[in-house]
Amino acid sequence: MAEKVTHPTKPPREKAFLVGVSLRSRPQLLPPEESLRELARLAETAGLEVVGEAIQRLDRPYPKTFIGPGKLEEVKALVEELEANVVLFDDELSPRHLRELENYFGDKVRVLDRTALILDIFAQHAHTREGALQVELAQYEYRLPRLTRAWTHLARQTGGGGGRAGRMGGVGLRGPGERQLEVDRREIRRRMAQLRAELEKVRAHRQRYRARRRRNRLPVVALVGYTNAGKSTLLNRLTDAGVYVADQLFATLDPTTRRVELPGGHLALFTDTVGFIQKLPTALVAAFRATLEEITEADLLLHVIDITHPHASAQAEAVLKTLHEIGADHIPVLTVLNKIDLLPSPEEAKKALEAFPDAVAISALRGIGIPELLKAVSDKLYATYTPVTVELPYSEGGLIALFHEMGQVESIQHHRGGVRITGRLPGRLLARYAPFIVKDEQPRTSHSLAE
Repeated sequence: MAEKVTHPTKPPREKAFLVGVSLRSRPQLLPPEESLRELARLAETAGLEVVGEAIQRLDRPYPKTFIGPGKLEEVKALVEELEANVVLFDDELSPRHLRELENYFGDKVRVLDRTALILDIFAQHAHTREGALQVELAQYEYRLPRLTRAWTHLARQTGGGGGRAGRMGGVGLRGPGERQLEVDRREIRRRMAQLRAELEKVRAHRQRYRARRRRNRLPVVALVGYTNAGKSTLLNRLTDAGVYVADQLFATLDPTTRRVELPGGHLALFTDTVGFIQKLPTALVAAFRATLEEITEADLLLHVIDITHPHASAQAEAVLKTLHEIGADHIPVLTVLNKIDLLPSPEEAKKALEAFPDAVAISALRGIGIPELLKAVSDKLYATYTPVTVELPYSEGGLIALFHEMGQVESIQHHRGGVRITGRLPGRLLARYAPFIVKDEQPRTSHSLAE
C-alpha cells in the first residue's frame, strides 16, 4: 500500500475588522467609504482577510478611545461575532488611543492603525539593503512612543525582515516591568542612531552618484504617482527594466533607474520611485529621505495617474501634496493619464483629458501613446525654454557657466555678491536653478526652440 503523502498547509489568514472615522474638523481627500476600500486593499496586500467594517462621523476624535463609547461597544460585538483577531483603524492612533484600545479589546485581539499596516507592507516589499534600513528606522520611529510592557524585548524580536507579529506591533513577550521597558527604549534608540548613520552613508553615496550624472549632463526624469498607478509598468514598457509589477499597493519600493532614448537622439535617465498614498506616514517620509531625494533632484517629474480610478483627481491631489511636503513642487511636471485602454468609450477619454489639460494619455500595458509621451518629455527637457531671472552668487560659478552654455542670456548684471542673469533656460535645467530664481520677476510664459 502506497504511503500517503502529506503537504504542509498554510496557516489561516488573520481576520481584520476595519474602523473608519470621518472627522468634520479634518477634511479628507477621499470619502470615508473610499478610504476604507483603500484600507481593505492594504490589508489584503499585508495578508489579512477583511471580514467587516464600521464608520463613525465625529467632530473630533474622543480623547481616550478615538471613537465614541457606543461605537466601541458595537465594534467589539461585531469583532466577537465575526471572530476577527485584528481591529484596524484607518487613521494613525496616538500612543494613548492605542493603549486604551488594546486594554479594551484584550490580549486576543490586536489593534493596528493605517501607519502600522503600511510599515508592515513596506517591510514585506523592501528587497534591497537600503530599503530594509529605511523601513526598520520608520518602524522604530513609530513604535518608540507607543512602547508598553506588552512590547518588551521588541528590539530583539524585530527588524526589516521580522515576522508580522513583530513588524506590526503585535502583543509580544510580557516583560518584568518598567525596568525592562527602559532597557528596550535604550536599545531601540541605540539601533535608531545606528540606522541613521548607515542611511547617511547611503545618502552620501547617492549624492556622489547624482553629481556624476550631472557632470555627464544626462537629465533625470522621475516617475511619481499614487501607488498602483502603473509607474513600474511604464518603466518596463520604456526600457525593458524587468521591474516587478503586481496589481497590489506598494508592489515595488526600491528605486530603479534606466537610460531611455528620446526623439532627436537625446538621452535621459528615468527613475521609478515609491508610490504615494493619502495619509502617508510621516515617519516613512523621513526614513525614505535618501530615496525621495531622487525625486527632489530630478529635472522633470512624470506624474502618472490611473485615469480609470473613480477618485483619480483626489489621488492626484494627494501626490501633489506629498511633493510639496518633500520640497519637490518646484520641479516641472508632465501629467500622464495611464490605463486609457480600460476606459469604456472614447468620450470618457476625452472627458479625462479635459479634466487634466496638457496631459498625455497612454496605456503603459498596451503601449498606446508611448511615442507621444516620449516626444512630450523631449520637448519639456530640450525644446521648451522658460524665461527666468536668477540671482547667482559667485560661488556658483558652475551654474553661471551652465546658463551661458545651455541657456539664452538676455541681460547680465554684476554686483558685489554675485550676478543677476535674465534669459531663458531649457526645462531640464530649471530644477537646478530653483533656489536662485527671482520669483516676482519670472514671466509666466514659455517658448519653444522653434520660436
